Amino acid sequence: MISKETIDKVFELARVEEVIADFVVLKKSGANYKGLSPFTNEKTPSFIVSPAKQIWKDFSSGKGGNVIAFLMEHEHFNYPESIKYIANKYNIEIVETNNFPENIEKKNEIESLFIINKFAVSSFKENLNKEVSDSLEYLMNRGLSKKIIDDFDLGFCLPNRSSFYQSAKTKGFKDSYLEKTGLIIFNEEKVIDRFRDRVIFPIKSLSGRVLGFGGRTTISSKKTAKYINSPESEIYNKSKILYGIYESRQSIVKDDLCILVEGYMDVLQFHENGIKNVLASSGTSLTEDQITLISRLTSNIVLLFDGDTAGVNAALRSTDMILEKGLNVKICSFPEGEDPDSYVKDNKKDKTLDFINNNSKDFIEFKLSFYNEDLKDEDKKVDVIKSVIKSISKIPDRLKQEVYIKKCSQIIDIDESTLFNSLNSTEKNNSRITRNRRISKNNDLSIVKKEKNIKPHNYFYELEKQIITILLKYGENEITYEDTILSHSENGDIKEEKKNIKSKVFEKIFLDLQQDEIELAHPPFQKIYKKLIELYNNQNKFVFEKFVNELDSDLSKIASDILIFDEKYSLHDWEKRNIYVKKIGSELSQLVNETLLNMRRYLIDERIKKLQEINIDKNKDELLQEVMRYSRLKKVLSSKLNRVV
Repeated sequence: MISKETIDKVFELARVEEVIADFVVLKKSGANYKGLSPFTNEKTPSFIVSPAKQIWKDFSSGKGGNVIAFLMEHEHFNYPESIKYIANKYNIEIVETNNFPENIEKKNEIESLFIINKFAVSSFKENLNKEVSDSLEYLMNRGLSKKIIDDFDLGFCLPNRSSFYQSAKTKGFKDSYLEKTGLIIFNEEKVIDRFRDRVIFPIKSLSGRVLGFGGRTTISSKKTAKYINSPESEIYNKSKILYGIYESRQSIVKDDLCILVEGYMDVLQFHENGIKNVLASSGTSLTEDQITLISRLTSNIVLLFDGDTAGVNAALRSTDMILEKGLNVKICSFPEGEDPDSYVKDNKKDKTLDFINNNSKDFIEFKLSFYNEDLKDEDKKVDVIKSVIKSISKIPDRLKQEVYIKKCSQIIDIDESTLFNSLNSTEKNNSRITRNRRISKNNDLSIVKKEKNIKPHNYFYELEKQIITILLKYGENEITYEDTILSHSENGDIKEEKKNIKSKVFEKIFLDLQQDEIELAHPPFQKIYKKLIELYNNQNKFVFEKFVNELDSDLSKIASDILIFDEKYSLHDWEKRNIYVKKIGSELSQLVNETLLNMRRYLIDERIKKLQEINIDKNKDELLQEVMRYSRLKKVLSSKLNRVV
């Protein structure tokens, strides 16, 4: 177990904006930072990080919390791993109270797969560095230094049928987990190492955790696939990861540019020659998830593909997807017979960068250049222009569309208005297709949403949330308020006695709720309320960061959600819901008083409804009198809120 001193030190030194910046591109937005959600595919940033409160909120997915919550959500770390990750980042010594051997049988299956992959990396690296390994020589002959080989954790799986399996079994790994990682194939009664006799390329997440593997054979044979990858698993989805993302992420952010290539060796060779803002799609077609991953690091992409027809077609397919995500894209094809790996190996860093800069074209230039011969034929020329217009229609930014339309008009000498008409027609067709797909896919969902929309709002939930918000933001503040004590006279009339009282906000709320025997109904709010009152009663200084870090993950998320919302998010047209509460930032004592009055009025309203539902002959007069008393009390409260009963 990690000592409490270490955990306290981690929370003391960790900065949520610095940790999250390793995974998400953050830009300053007032007192906070904004970025694209790492949990959903969004085009408009809705991921907020608050340095002042040391919390984050993702409005697109609803997730939020402190720095630990982010690592647990994004990287699937457990709590101790999150602490260790931050400790390593800030060079904090990890002190453990007990040194237990690593437990192979993790409760979480995902964690078990990560542990096995970590072991595999170590095992494969050890094999590669043995003197008997020819694979190390192979990699060096390809132009890779020992440093790059080590930086990328390259390895080698021995040629024996089940060498890795036997090694893994000695460590106590379960067959079921080994099979799920894809490292082992169980074929009838035989056990086979999937990557036997192959050079190993670990495929990592943004944080450096190994998700899966690629393996390359060094033997030339038509019967043997040159490259194979791990199969899909709980932790590896090839459409959602890019090779080199961990090693290249910082350079991509720094250069504000991602160079996208096809294979492992392309990435390695570029790093070898000092070009580090490069990622690979690992031989698969580029996917929306991969583009989204890049968009969290930069909005600029250069596609490097082989100069053959297959490479060009792959570049064109990817271009429209990138444009649709709102990113900037250029395409650079190499001379026939060259690829990124061979070119940078022969020409080194400076010449390669010069070639990329001088030969990178936007999609219009690239398409018109590639189909240059077709432009000489009138019919084919129309098809080329339509292809360009189709790409422009993918761009979500209207201003960008106009810029590209103007450029296209100048190059092919066609009137802009004609191109705009074609663009509008294309966009209408795209919208119709998209709309039809959505109707077909989401018909049932629409019905559900309509039902949700007609569901009455929970007034008391909102009022409870407002109480928690006030306590979190202003609990220690001192207020002066006019307290009105309401009571019944013998004849049933309401008597009022007014007093000016000074107290702290939390004292006013606590005493009022206790006096009226009001309890919060929502369990999470109950727990947060109890902890806040205890803390305010026992401590002089309330520190939100410390408070939220001591809550469990669910309560931490709720508290973070409440505070990270801007005013426009936290009070959604309350008057439309018949909840008349002054907004945050108005005079504090009035805010506290009116919130409590609203709670009392709501509960009285509920009490009257219940009394009216009672249908018994006996004691009808008593029930009627009680209803009248509550009605008079409700009238008094309503007048204080400037409302008509």
